[in-house]
Amino acid sequence: MSGAGADLLRLDRQLCFPLYAASRLVTRLYQPLLEPLGLTYPQYIILMILWEDAPCPVSHLGDRALLNTNTLTPLLKRLEQAGFITRTRSRKDERVVRVDLTPRGAALKGACACVPETLAGALGIPEGALADLKSKLDALVGHLRRLEQPSC
Repeated sequence: MSGAGADLLRLDRQLCFPLYAASRLVTRLYQPLLEPLGLTYPQYIILMILWEDAPCPVSHLGDRALLNTNTLTPLLKRLEQAGFITRTRSRKDERVVRVDLTPRGAALKGACACVPETLAGALGIPEGALADLKSKLDALVGHLRRLEQPSC
């Protein structure tokens, strides 16, 4: 391929790469903040959802965290083994597994309270610019999620 078509395949022209790279680099910034608490970044995401919505079905966690069951199940198992959550089957429908925080998992919220501010400070981006970036990313994620929905 030559000419303009080949130029479209340049890495510096892709939207996907800076999104991917930024995600990986930001996630890496979380590691030293979460590691002393015994958490990975995906576990932190699940706990944030539970701090808002617990108890809730596993399907709700998957929807909010944009994680498939095959990714979510081992993550929840490790959180349960660490004593942060419990998983129980619904009495009405055994296919539904509900996730709740243990007292230890609920208390972890206080230990994580400084994480967002610390991370924002590490980024060195003004608060208004961060809010604007988040708003644009939220819109992009919403648009991409709508593209995944069946059209029928």
